[in-house]
Amino acid sequence: MEMKNHGFDFYSISSNSKEEGKIEKGHDQENDASGHSNSSSSSSVDPKSLSKLIIPPLGASDSYNYQNVCKGRIISPMSSRYRCWETVMVILVAYSAWICPFEIAFLGGETGTPLFLTDNIVDMFFAVDIVLTFFVAYIDPTTQLPVCDSTKIATRYLSTWFLMDVASTIPFDTISFLITGDRRICLSYSALGLLRFWRLRRVKRFFTRIEKDIRFSYFWIRCARLLFVTLLLVHCAACAAYMLADRYPNQGNTWIGSTIPDFKQTSLWVRYIASLYWSITTMTTVGYGDIHAENTIEMAFISCYMLFNLGLTAYIIGNMTNLVVEGTRRTMEFRNSIEAASSFVSRNRLPVRLKEQIVAYMCLRFKAESLNQQQLIEQLPKTICKSIQQHLFFPTVENVYLFKGVSRETLLLLVSNMKAEYIPPREDVIIRNEAPDDVYIIVSGEVEMIDSEMERENLVRIFKCEDMFGEVGALCSQPQSFTYRTKTLSQLLRLKTSLLIEAMRTRQEDNTTIIKNFLQYHKNLKDIRLGEAFLEGGEVEDDSNMSINLLTVSGTGNANFLDELLKAGLDPDVGDSQGRTPLHIAASRGHEQCVVVLLKHACSLHLKDFNGNTALWNAVAEKHQTIFNILYHWASVSDPYISGDLLCTAARRNDIKVLEELLKYGLYVDSKDRHGFTAIQIATSENHVEMVKYLLLNGSQVDDRVKNMISSTNLNEVLRKREVGHCISMPVSLDREVFGLNETEQKENLGSNSKKTSFSRVSLYRGHPMIRRETCCTEPGRLIRLPSSMEEFKNIAGKKFGFDATNAAVMNEDAAEIDSVEVIRDNDKVFIVENPGFPL
Repeated sequence: MEMKNHGFDFYSISSNSKEEGKIEKGHDQENDASGHSNSSSSSSVDPKSLSKLIIPPLGASDSYNYQNVCKGRIISPMSSRYRCWETVMVILVAYSAWICPFEIAFLGGETGTPLFLTDNIVDMFFAVDIVLTFFVAYIDPTTQLPVCDSTKIATRYLSTWFLMDVASTIPFDTISFLITGDRRICLSYSALGLLRFWRLRRVKRFFTRIEKDIRFSYFWIRCARLLFVTLLLVHCAACAAYMLADRYPNQGNTWIGSTIPDFKQTSLWVRYIASLYWSITTMTTVGYGDIHAENTIEMAFISCYMLFNLGLTAYIIGNMTNLVVEGTRRTMEFRNSIEAASSFVSRNRLPVRLKEQIVAYMCLRFKAESLNQQQLIEQLPKTICKSIQQHLFFPTVENVYLFKGVSRETLLLLVSNMKAEYIPPREDVIIRNEAPDDVYIIVSGEVEMIDSEMERENLVRIFKCEDMFGEVGALCSQPQSFTYRTKTLSQLLRLKTSLLIEAMRTRQEDNTTIIKNFLQYHKNLKDIRLGEAFLEGGEVEDDSNMSINLLTVSGTGNANFLDELLKAGLDPDVGDSQGRTPLHIAASRGHEQCVVVLLKHACSLHLKDFNGNTALWNAVAEKHQTIFNILYHWASVSDPYISGDLLCTAARRNDIKVLEELLKYGLYVDSKDRHGFTAIQIATSENHVEMVKYLLLNGSQVDDRVKNMISSTNLNEVLRKREVGHCISMPVSLDREVFGLNETEQKENLGSNSKKTSFSRVSLYRGHPMIRRETCCTEPGRLIRLPSSMEEFKNIAGKKFGFDATNAAVMNEDAAEIDSVEVIRDNDKVFIVENPGFPL
C-alpha cells in the first residue's frame, strides 16, 4: 500500500479480512515455551501475512469496517493479490527500462525480433494495469483512510497520471511499422518509446515500501536502490554514446571507431561492453585512456553527461552519508526497538506469543504516532478536548448495556473522563486476578474472554463493538476473574473504576439504573459468572428475580457491591432454594462486613432456613466469634430469650460442640428459652446423657430429673469435678473482649487508688462469678470506693463498664445476690451482672 508521507509496511497487526493479514489459526493446539498446550484461541500472528494497517478514526465502530472496506468491483490496495500484481509490474518496469534504450541503440529499433514481440506483450500488461487502476481504492493523503468511491477513484486517476500512463504504454514502434512497413523504426518514434521511463515511478514506490519491511535489511535495501539508479544511468549513457557513434557519418572519427574501426561487424556484446566501459569511465571521472571523444557531438554529449554526474554523485554521496550517519532516523529507531525486543526475548527465552505481542505493540505505536492524534488532543484546551470526546465516543457509550437509561449528564461526565487506546492483536488487556482499576468499552475490534484455570486457556466469550468488559471486578471490588485478550486490532475506551463509582454516586437514580442493568445483563448470560460463581447447589430458580444476586454477592464477601445492591432497593431477606438468606450465607462464611451491611439495611435476624437454622446459629456453628457477637447484640435488643433459645436448640440437637462455643462466648448455662425451659431440662427430656453431664460440668442446676437420669455415683463424680473447677478453654483476646478491661484502664484505676484510704474499697468485676471462675478468667476489674447506696454503686459500675446497670444484679464470689451495700466489706470482690440470662 502506498501511503503518502508514510509508506508503512511492517510486521502485521491483522484485520478481519482473510486477505488482509487475518490472524491465522494454527493447528488445533500449539505448544508455548513452557510446554503447555494452548487452545485455538491462542493463535499467533503469521509473520508472512504483512498487514498494511489502516487505523480507523477515533470513535469509528465495526459498523464501517476499515480493514475490509472495499467491496464489489473495487479492489483494496491491501489485497495480497493486488500486491502480487504490483510486484510483477515492477519486474516488467525494470525490463522496460533496461531493454528500451538497448533496442534503440544496438538493434536499431528493428521489428520482428523476439525482443520486439516481448515488448508488445509487456505493453499489454501495462494496458491492463491502466484499466485495473480505475478499480483500485486509494489512500486519502489527508485522512490516511481508503477511498472506495468509484467516481472519486476515476476522477483522481484521470486528473493525475492517466495521460502519462497511456503515453508510456502506446506501442509507437508497432504503429510506425504498420504505417510505413519499414522494419527499422525512425528516430522520432524511437524517442517516443522512451516515454516508458515514466514507469520507473513504480520502482521508486517499491523500494520505499520494502525499506519499511523489517524482514529485509534497511542498509542493503538502500544500497540496492542507489546501485539500481547508478547502473541504470550507466546503461542509458552507454546506449546513448553508442547510438551517437553508430549514427555519425564518419564512423572512424568516433570514440569507438577510433579503437575498433569495423565495430559494426564485431559482436553485439563486445560493442555493449565497450560502451559500458566508456560510460563508467566517464561517470567516475577517472580520466580517459585509449577511449575518448573524437568529434564535437561526442564532446558535447560527454560534457552534459559529466555535468549530470555531478548531481548524481551528490545524490549518492548524500544518501550514503544520510544512511550511515542518520538514515531515516524514525524508521531506524523503530527497527532498532524491534531488534532490541527480539534480542530481549531470545536472551530471556520468552514464549513466542510474547514476542509477537511485543512486536505487534511496537508496530502499532509506530503507526499511531505518525497520525499524531493523541498528541494533538493533549495540546488542546480541556473544554475542546471534552467536546471532541463527546462527539466521538458518546454514540458508542450510550449504547453500552450498563448505561441504558442513564441520564445524559452522567454519560457526558463519563465520556469526558475516558481515554481512547489502540491495542494490537493478541494483547492481554486485563489479566486474571488483576486489580480492578479500569473498565473498557470496545469501539472497534474484538476481545476474547479467556478462563485460564489449571494452566489451560479456554475461550469463554468474544466481545465485539459496544460491549464492555472489566466491570464485574470493578463493581464487585474484587480481582478480575478472567483474562481479556484482543483478537484483532481494537480501539478501546478506558475508564478508571474510581471515576465510574464516583459518577454512580452523583445521582441515586442513575446508580440504581446501572446496578439493575448490571444484574439483568449477567442474569441473562448463562456462561458468565458474577463474582466467583453462583452459589453451589443450583439455588437460582427464578431468573426474573434479580434479588437472587444478593446471595452471590454476600457469599463472595463483597460488602461494597452488596451495599450498592441494597441501596438499589433489592430485598435483603430473599431466600434461596434451601431457605437461606444473604445473612445466613454471610454469617456462615465469615464475611463480617457483609453482615454489618445487611443489618444496616434492616434485614431480619430471626429467619430460619429449611433446616431450622438462623444466621446466629450458623455463626456459632462455624466458630465466627466476631460475627456472633455482632448478631447477638442486635438480636438481644428485640428478643430477651435469644440466649436460652440457642442453648436449648444445641441441647435438643445434642450438639456439644456448638454448646461449648456458646458457653465460651459467655452465655449463662441456665438461660431460659421463650417457653421457660433451660438447656439441661431439654437435654434430660431428650435423654441426652452426655449433654446433661457437660451442662452439669459447666454449672447447670441439678434437679430431680437429673438425679433420676444419672446415678448418684456418676453425679457425685461430675459435681466433684465441677467443684475442683472444670475449665473451658477461651482465647485471651475473647477473654479480654467479653469480660475484662484494657490494660490502660486497669493501670489507671489501680494507680489512682494505690494509696491507703480511710474508706472501704471493693474490687468490681463484670460478669457472673461462676462463669469467670470456671473459665479461669484472670482479668482484673476496677478498684473503686464503696458508695453509700446500691443505686450509686450501680451507677458507678455502669459508667466504668459502659452500660446501663440500673437493672443489673450485684453478686459476691459465691454468686449470692447483694441487695444492700451495707453487707459489703472492705476489699471484697463484687460482680456486676448485666443480664442474668447473659452475664456479660
